[in-house]
Amino acid sequence: MVAMSLDQPTEKPVIRVKELSERDRRRLLMHFLALDDSDRLLRFGTVLPDELVTRYVQKLDFSRDKVFGVYDSNLDLLGVGHLAFAPKEAMPSLSDATLKARIAEFGVSVAASARGLGIGSRLFERAAIHCRNEDVDILYMHCLSSNQTMIHIAKKAGMEIQRGYGEADAYLKLTPANPGSILQEAVEEQFAAFDYTFKANSKAAAKLLRKLPGIKGK
Repeated sequence: MVAMSLDQPTEKPVIRVKELSERDRRRLLMHFLALDDSDRLLRFGTVLPDELVTRYVQKLDFSRDKVFGVYDSNLDLLGVGHLAFAPKEAMPSLSDATLKARIAEFGVSVAASARGLGIGSRLFERAAIHCRNEDVDILYMHCLSSNQTMIHIAKKAGMEIQRGYGEADAYLKLTPANPGSILQEAVEEQFAAFDYTFKANSKAAAKLLRKLPGIKGK
């Protein structure tokens, strides 16, 4: 840990958001199983037991939906954003808000050890720009009204929030894609992939060093 002077602002670390795929399924499961009951309630709207959490991860369709993640140096997922696409008819209350064929719903979870770093907001921003580039202009979030993290993300993004019966619905009308948004997503994914490769190589090198004679490690 780097000591910071009291008169200097603390800079948050750069957050790289990577698109996840089939090979990340095991780490996704580990991330969700590590959530305690209160976090599972906020993420899924109910306290899912391990069996149902496992089934949720097993049923994730990476070819249909988009899943984004933020990895730490040990390649553990600190945050996960799930972007699910559906026909606009599936959400009658929003069908009049768009002329597009699809809408997208966003769900997010952040590990307890990584709160306050802006990971949830970065995952949302990544999901939003992907929606724009996929010609989807309505990004929807549904959560418990007690989920202050999601409410904060929604308000920060300028989403319209409606509350009722202990739950909150929020949606954001997105602007159309342009060359800048397409380039931004491509560059962000390239940097995230490079960051992941660097962390993976560093972890592998550290593991190899620990196996060498005379090298002690945990």
